[in-house]
Amino acid sequence: MTHRPLRLVVATAAISAAALLLSACGGDATDTSAPSSNAKVEGAITVYNAQHEELSQAWVDAFTKETGVKVTIRNGSDTELSNQIVAEGKASPADVFLTENSPAMAQVENADLFADVDKATLEQVPSQFRPSTAKWTGIAARSTVLVYDKRKVKEDELPKSMLDLAKPEWKGRWAASPTGADFQAIVAALIELKGADAAEQWLTAMKQNAKPYKGNSTAMKAVNAGEVETALIYHYYYYGDQAGTGENSANVAPYFFKNQDPGAFLSVSGGGVLKSSKNPAAAQALLKFITGKAGQEVLHTGDSFEYAIASDVPANAALVPIADLQSPTVDPAKLNSKTVTDLMTKAGLL
Repeated sequence: MTHRPLRLVVATAAISAAALLLSACGGDATDTSAPSSNAKVEGAITVYNAQHEELSQAWVDAFTKETGVKVTIRNGSDTELSNQIVAEGKASPADVFLTENSPAMAQVENADLFADVDKATLEQVPSQFRPSTAKWTGIAARSTVLVYDKRKVKEDELPKSMLDLAKPEWKGRWAASPTGADFQAIVAALIELKGADAAEQWLTAMKQNAKPYKGNSTAMKAVNAGEVETALIYHYYYYGDQAGTGENSANVAPYFFKNQDPGAFLSVSGGGVLKSSKNPAAAQALLKFITGKAGQEVLHTGDSFEYAIASDVPANAALVPIADLQSPTVDPAKLNSKTVTDLMTKAGLL
């Protein structure tokens, strides 16, 4: 997981809006299997965090300022923390789990360790950004892109589909970070959209065609340095570098596949409350806060450059609007990490 400095601004007006969300006692029905986040919250909770540390810290700081709830964060990678939660089972000290990608959430859900998310929280998040099971919810999103060396490749020469990267003419011309959770989420979506057989064929060709790097930032740096022509990564690595010095992306441009292509996959970052939570009311309140206007404004105004997806908060103005990405529809609950690692191991990528 790559961590970058994050200059986040949470506007006073946005925090006030969150206060209304957390304290309002409207007539909306809530799921009876989960404590209502409209209740007064207090005490402390522990968050297992696989999201970018700075982003989650900004969410937690604003939430604590608003509610007084003390939050302890334990940081790690998607796979590391999902495996840990499954191993801990009902004895897990975690109250909330936040991830960068969906497969880790699905792993914990499949182990039946998530409580239902409050209905009021789910209603803040459009259905395409949360699993059909309602066992967790989307909190942010990132788009798949192919970054390319503008000095060597013209946009009209790029593949029309991510699947075209398996063709012989792309041998040695693209890079990826196959061991990372980011790339494995892309493969999970490919399996769901095209089937395991098609994914296996693509991965086998990838073993021959792609140059492996450790981390999306490293892959993009390689394109910028002229080591390889293109790299399949998530969008925010490019936009984050551009907002800073631009030294690792000066020669690079992002290419969006669109047209509901597997390469236009929009990966959902997740948040869920553990059944093991000792303070479920506060845990549910944190999810409601993150998906509420104040939490989503952290994405809109900050430089994480992940997509805001909830409470009608628009994306950061530097980004391509979500509606223009033409991403395929994928139920996040169906993204299976075990099938991904099995196929990638068989292909020699792990």
